[in-house]
Amino acid sequence: MKVKDIANAADVNPDTVRFYTREGLLNPSRNPDNNYQQFDADDLRRLRFARKARQLGFSLPEIRAILDQAEDHHSPCPMVREVFEQRLAEVEREISELQALRQRMTSALSAWQDMPDGTPDGHTICRLIEHWDDTPAASPSTVNGNEE
Repeated sequence: MKVKDIANAADVNPDTVRFYTREGLLNPSRNPDNNYQQFDADDLRRLRFARKARQLGFSLPEIRAILDQAEDHHSPCPMVREVFEQRLAEVEREISELQALRQRMTSALSAWQDMPDGTPDGHTICRLIEHWDDTPAASPSTVNGNEE
């Protein structure tokens, strides 16, 4: 198969095939007649695997390690589970951080609805940001946006 053929068979862009080839995930031979890269069924299997692994969030070095273990006839599944568990924990943490950011943004937008626009006066830059988390119970040193 040529680049276009394997790309079509794996439902990817030809540039993806070229990228994975440069990265060493695919090992095409060369056609002696025209020096074109020739991909075989194993390359197609590896390409499809790499695409699915990327969709699950695996990095290229991780995919390479998985493929290397499989090439050495060792099951990569324990490593896949371990990496995936770690990655899932990272994603859960990122989701939590994004939910907290969303809450801060919603709170700020709600508070800004009743705040007037201000002109920078040498003491403030943008009152919306400088006062978004001020509350009536805030200490006098932070009410004006100046921490002392």
